[in-house]
Amino acid sequence: MPQSHHKRSRRPVVLGAAAVAAALAGGLLITLPGTASAAPSGLADDFNGDGYRDLASAAPGAVANGKAKAGAIVVNYGSSSGISASRKKITSQSSSGVPGASEVDDRFGTELAHGDLNDDGYGDLVVGIPLEDVPGDIDRGTVTILWGGSSGLSGGTTISDPNASGHDRFGQSLAVGDFTGDGRTDLAVGSTGKDVWIFKGGFTKSGGAAGKLRFDAQIESGAYPMGAVQLAAGDFDDDGADDVVVASSAGNFVYRGASTGPTLQTEVGTGYAGALTVADFGLDGHDDLVVGNDFVGVLDATADGGYVTVFPGGAAGVDASHGTVFSQATEGVPGADEYNDSFGGALAAGDVDGDDFPDLAVGADFETIGAASHTGNAWVLRGGPSGLTATGAKSFNQGTSGVPGANESSDGFGGVVHLADLTGDGRADLSVGAAGENSDDGAVWMLRGASGGITTSGAVSFSGPTVGIARSGDDPMFGDTMSGS
Repeated sequence: MPQSHHKRSRRPVVLGAAAVAAALAGGLLITLPGTASAAPSGLADDFNGDGYRDLASAAPGAVANGKAKAGAIVVNYGSSSGISASRKKITSQSSSGVPGASEVDDRFGTELAHGDLNDDGYGDLVVGIPLEDVPGDIDRGTVTILWGGSSGLSGGTTISDPNASGHDRFGQSLAVGDFTGDGRTDLAVGSTGKDVWIFKGGFTKSGGAAGKLRFDAQIESGAYPMGAVQLAAGDFDDDGADDVVVASSAGNFVYRGASTGPTLQTEVGTGYAGALTVADFGLDGHDDLVVGNDFVGVLDATADGGYVTVFPGGAAGVDASHGTVFSQATEGVPGADEYNDSFGGALAAGDVDGDDFPDLAVGADFETIGAASHTGNAWVLRGGPSGLTATGAKSFNQGTSGVPGANESSDGFGGVVHLADLTGDGRADLSVGAAGENSDDGAVWMLRGASGGITTSGAVSFSGPTVGIARSGDDPMFGDTMSGS
């Protein structure tokens, strides 16, 4: 599921001189005078505070404490050489300090989001568990915050459902941002209902949120996939408060952030959005919204195999009337536009070449390559002074030179894509998940960012069993979800 890509940090961690800031940007550990340990970096996805962004991936079908499909999360720590199978931490509901218990079909990690919720300089991980059961209420759902610290994620706090009798699958969608404009990090949570809840910062480990707000979206409620299936955050009007995008089978709606709670700004796009992401592609101070339509309706002639639309932000918010469309039918985008490719089913934004302009990663897990059906593919579209362009777009799959593995049917490569600088070199790296790899063991790849864009030189890949997610007769689906995707 998607997570917003913020254009800036509203509350940067100030450590002192410019040299200190530069050292942090390079991923060095900084020891402040009079302290015995390194200060945390302040990066929203640096869970151990060492100055490198980390990658959180879920294996929602993993066995935990002997319970089938209880689910687990793997954090692969960033470093100057990127991520590896060995530098990792696995967390489930059987881990010490994590609320709840591993139970059959919980699927811990179905949805992920991250941010520094308690303002201590360490990134925290928000985990949606929409299939969590409670006595008398099947699939009630819950949300847990796992707290970052010098040793990585440790312990957790439950965010209770304020309307448990009014909906199911609480936590099926998440977004992190400052939705009230008070300079604190908030959490938005969706369910099968119309009601979307904003949990207000500052959070504490003992008490959770500082308060909560409710707004009812212009969407259908009921059984899955109703309700708020996707959430994203971005400051489209640059007023200092993040806005909330709510996507469901009934449409996609943008709500303007405010201290009293979000209010409707516009409906955007058509049909069901398979993915959302946000970035300031024009560097004009206004975030822009990307909507992925991976399954195209019979009346939609835009593209057969799915498409993405970029809607610009501005002083009035998202401009729903000026969308720029990209698909495999767009000149410059490699591949062919074919039915059921699922182009746009996964999205992520980040600067892969260090030119300051965000680029866009697009996944299509149903892409057929040669004789291998649903093997999957990922693309990166380049950003620049004129915005996103298909010119110079790159395509990646397991048959691309330098990418480990081989194209096989039902791998689902590109089912999730993620862009973040995991090496500390100032360029976002492309991480790709394939939950169907090796009969649903699942696997994750990392391709490095470079001055010429994403490169396969030095690419790494590891499977669920390699990082310690055992099959145990089940289907772990490692890489099914990534925080920030």
